[in-house]
Amino acid sequence: MIFNHGLAPGQQRNLEKELGRTVLDRTELILHIFSQRAQTSEGKLQVELAQLEHLSTRLVRGWTHLERQRGGLGKTGGPGEKQIELDRRYIARRVAVLKQKLDELRKQRVIQRRARARRDVFSVSLVGYTNAGKSTLFNALTNPSAGAYVADKLFATLDTTTRRVWLDGAGKLVVSDTVGFIRDLPHGLVAAFRATLEETVRADLLLHVVDSASGSRVREAEDVNKVLAEIDAGAIPQLAVWNKIDASSLLPSVERDEYGRISRVFVSARTGAGLAGLRSAIAEAAQPRTPPGQTSGHSQTSSPELSI
Repeated sequence: MIFNHGLAPGQQRNLEKELGRTVLDRTELILHIFSQRAQTSEGKLQVELAQLEHLSTRLVRGWTHLERQRGGLGKTGGPGEKQIELDRRYIARRVAVLKQKLDELRKQRVIQRRARARRDVFSVSLVGYTNAGKSTLFNALTNPSAGAYVADKLFATLDTTTRRVWLDGAGKLVVSDTVGFIRDLPHGLVAAFRATLEETVRADLLLHVVDSASGSRVREAEDVNKVLAEIDAGAIPQLAVWNKIDASSLLPSVERDEYGRISRVFVSARTGAGLAGLRSAIAEAAQPRTPPGQTSGHSQTSSPELSI
């Protein structure tokens, strides 16, 4: 049985006893989905860290899981040591190892970002609610033949994919596809995925991808902005990209606010409708950082980056 909100450990144990079934709360369900979706070693490390930190609050019901993870490692404590203390020690050791590995990966990302900053490369990150079509749009803007994994399901993407591209009118860009957000995303997951989400925090422009065919698109956009504020990315310039217009009977177009700045672009990443307008909007957003004397007359042959 699945409950669409958090349950205290005691509530969960009592429900399982009375119902005779496994009970999952919202956090455990999301963690379970994440564990199925993680593909890279970093994604798997982040999911395991979130799982263990969540499990640490439920040690009484977690022994079977921990014993399975330990395998044949032998005794970890004296004969008089309580089982719950063994659990705590095991989790603490494993969490420390995972955090160290993730910190090493974070340092690698910092080095990569510094190298991009020295080259004055404009950075764009795609953010949005899960299943809004970010990965499809990422592939449409970069290289569909070697792009991000795309599937019509929750959290198809857990790992950040970054590609260098060349955009007429802006020059070199770095475009990143990031993990999708969801309402009431467990805090432990946000913390565990902070290394991945740092690509979002350090971006020059966020493409906030919205599923225009969703009846909950306004609330979903608000939920994304809440997570962005939580990871200190709320002040980064945003460009709203209403995707899936082929499913919502909207026309490709570009909207501007009262100051004349582009605020929203309507596209279909699947059909390609409106992508030319999106490229122009990105180039306009990147224009202030374009080095003096650089023009839009470069072609793909003059640069190793992909042309979008």
